[in-house]
Amino acid sequence: MPLLPEDTGVARVVCEQLTPEVGELARNKELALDAVRRALADRADIVVLPELTTSGYVFADADEARRTAITADDAFFTDLGDLLAGTRTVVVLGFCEDGGPVLYNSAAVVDASGVRAVYRKTHLWDRETLFFTPGERMAPVVTTPHGRIGVLICYDLEFPEMPRRLATAGADLIAVPTNWPLEERPADERPAEIIQAQAAARANGLYIACADRAGTERGQAWTQGTAVINQYGWITAAAGDERPRVVADLFLHLSREKILSPHNDLLGDRRTDLYAQESPQL
Repeated sequence: MPLLPEDTGVARVVCEQLTPEVGELARNKELALDAVRRALADRADIVVLPELTTSGYVFADADEARRTAITADDAFFTDLGDLLAGTRTVVVLGFCEDGGPVLYNSAAVVDASGVRAVYRKTHLWDRETLFFTPGERMAPVVTTPHGRIGVLICYDLEFPEMPRRLATAGADLIAVPTNWPLEERPADERPAEIIQAQAAARANGLYIACADRAGTERGQAWTQGTAVINQYGWITAAAGDERPRVVADLFLHLSREKILSPHNDLLGDRRTDLYAQESPQL
């Protein structure tokens, strides 16, 4: 694919794991705006914030979720667009979307012109199914001055078809707002979610930026697995208990080079003629 005129340089990606409070819409909106202000002070080109940043996550019931729901026309997104005025910065963050009779676990892509895209999570995790309706449209790839940004939300990343589809659609980076519940794991092992993200980046030859949550909400602790992963599957920057945000400078256009060796192309080597066939039962 041809390069855009402005996307051949370094893109600074900032991911910050915030601590929203469930049901505290006004507070959480300001929390998000403050995070973007910090990112702008760091000259960020792309900012990724967690899943359901504006609402919190561990809802008591559907009514509580609905009280935090907003639309893409909400004044919050106007305020965010105003904050980005005069910049080329792009923000990706999660919000509880008011879809009329139903709610969606959504992510918005916002720049100085306003909301560029809204993606509705298609794979709902655990109790999310009690409050949200799964989206019915494939995740978008948004063209920006810094490269092409695909969007997934948390559990979506567990399905290899999702990052692969974004890769074949030309994504250079997948931004992943997420809330990864803390789970037990063997000593000295990375969280399984991070391993999954590394595998997706490596399998598709693109960058992945995950913004996880921090804190504890109604007894639920979080992995705090915020990380930026390069196109080879290696962690470029990672957050943690004492480091809630990461900054990574990336050459996103390198994702478009899928040649692995003089004889191999990561996407070109796919045998799409076989994948639709039934496996023989022997």
